[in-house]
Amino acid sequence: MSNSQMTPRRILIFGSAMHIWSDLVFALLIPLLPAIKDSLGLTYAEVGLLRSTHSGATAVLQVPAGFLAEYIGEFWMLVTGNLWASAGLIGMGISNGFWLLFVFAIIGGLGGGTQHPLASSMVSRAYNDSGRSAAVGTVNFSGDLGKMVAPALGGTLLIIFGWGGTMVYIGAAGIFLMLVTAAFNRNLNMGRPKPNVTTLSSGDPLGESTQNQAFISLSFIGALDNATRTGVLVFLPFILVGHGMGTGEISTALFLLFSGGAAGKYVCGWLDGKIGTVNIIWITKGMTAVFVVLSLYTPYLLIWPLVLVMGVGLNGTSSALYATVAKFVPTSRRGRYYGFFYTTNEIGTIGAPLLYGLVADAFGLVRSTYVMGLVTFAILPLSLRLRKYLSNDVL
Repeated sequence: MSNSQMTPRRILIFGSAMHIWSDLVFALLIPLLPAIKDSLGLTYAEVGLLRSTHSGATAVLQVPAGFLAEYIGEFWMLVTGNLWASAGLIGMGISNGFWLLFVFAIIGGLGGGTQHPLASSMVSRAYNDSGRSAAVGTVNFSGDLGKMVAPALGGTLLIIFGWGGTMVYIGAAGIFLMLVTAAFNRNLNMGRPKPNVTTLSSGDPLGESTQNQAFISLSFIGALDNATRTGVLVFLPFILVGHGMGTGEISTALFLLFSGGAAGKYVCGWLDGKIGTVNIIWITKGMTAVFVVLSLYTPYLLIWPLVLVMGVGLNGTSSALYATVAKFVPTSRRGRYYGFFYTTNEIGTIGAPLLYGLVADAFGLVRSTYVMGLVTFAILPLSLRLRKYLSNDVL
């Protein structure tokens, strides 16, 4: 960092701020969906399609964004991506029918493809010498702050402006914030990554080198981790219904789960540099596998602390996995590798609800939950393969 004003701490604050805003924009749709459904007369299938399209479109440009960032740097890609997503939100807000809303959901969703791979790449470069795991974990954690703010902010503005006005005002605020951020680019723009001499002649980024074998193993574990996280988020409410909980109690339980998850992301990012990636995986996913099954039988008074602690294990693993990508990848290639990593993780996000739902329909929710626990437990022996690639990691 040749600019004395451009410190790793400022890069971390920038990356975290971008993540907070990005996750706020994409979480904002959730509290507005009931009002949108009533206003436009949508079916539940159309409501589900809107949510899936808006969030799923973010995966489309993650890999291209990673490649492009290697030539122009992450700063402008992150600012442009958030500006794009905010503009898409305005388009959704002025839509007067399902199909126009659907189109703008896709357009806005595409803008979110820059956030996760490039914020992680930029911060990992800034902290390449020391503190990388904790820094990447902090960026990962920061997105949950946006998710936590979105329901309260969206619900409040919904009462005043309606769902359309809420989207327009939040989108306009996002464009304003990104333009202001762009004015500070001299103190925040690290520029393009410097080429690594040892990687200039390398070929396919998913080849058979030791480095890439490690990356493929990590990506497979990441997909299973996402499958567990999505599966629990989708089916835990139904488990809680089985305990006799109502809507308010389920919402409170999910808030505790998300709070534990946010804490887990931050703490595990810090612990990764202390006890090592594989140990983090065993602690967090072992805890999750046990608690997922226990949630079926836990008495009412104990379910509250259980979901809080389960959230730590459910989300905490991700911070260690994201930081570990940088351990396998040269700085000049991190944008593309993070793009590949986040995109392959989406396989678990998309596939898990369908597969666990099919098992639940055929054999019941209890058996589906046991399968979820077994799949989560399977991550533990698979993670041992990473040890031979992490010779310098804490064991």
